[in-house]
Amino acid sequence: MDKILIINANPKANSLCKAISERYQENISESKQTKILHIGEMDFQLSLDMGYEKTMALEPSLIQFQQSVEWADHIVIVSPVWWGTMPAKLKALFDRAFLPGFAFRYVKGKAIPEKLLKGRTAELIITLDTPVFWYKWIKGNPIYLNLKRTILDFAGIKNVSTNYFGPVINSTEQQRKKWLHKVETLAASR
Repeated sequence: MDKILIINANPKANSLCKAISERYQENISESKQTKILHIGEMDFQLSLDMGYEKTMALEPSLIQFQQSVEWADHIVIVSPVWWGTMPAKLKALFDRAFLPGFAFRYVKGKAIPEKLLKGRTAELIITLDTPVFWYKWIKGNPIYLNLKRTILDFAGIKNVSTNYFGPVINSTEQQRKKWLHKVETLAASR
């Protein structure tokens, strides 16, 4: 049975990302298990004050996140683009929870750490206020590069698809319904 973790990475209480996350969960096959985490409801210190030199105690939200990642076969990250990349709280979530010994392990004599979260897949659903083509081709798609290549791949999680919805600002109700319908299709195909 597939186990799917959905992360709503928009810290706002109400957002298109929240609607997308919930719509995705509602349209997953009943034969699959799901969990949803709303980053805005998670309480943890955002700064990794001591780097990896000293271990900071993990708050309950971070322990729950790590347990959910270990449980999941597939992780869906629904994130807005803010200032070209992910919201600070999502970056902080990875900084604080994807620690050595959990997400990766340094190996003496090797330049590249061992990936500890292999066997999992990820799907990115990105919302943005700029035209998608402009963000991807003119700005260089920084959220994708950061999430897929720098974070997920580093830990061994394989990104299998990325979908973009935008521009959200000034979008019509009809356009948002179209995006939510696309999310239903994505979820049903899992």
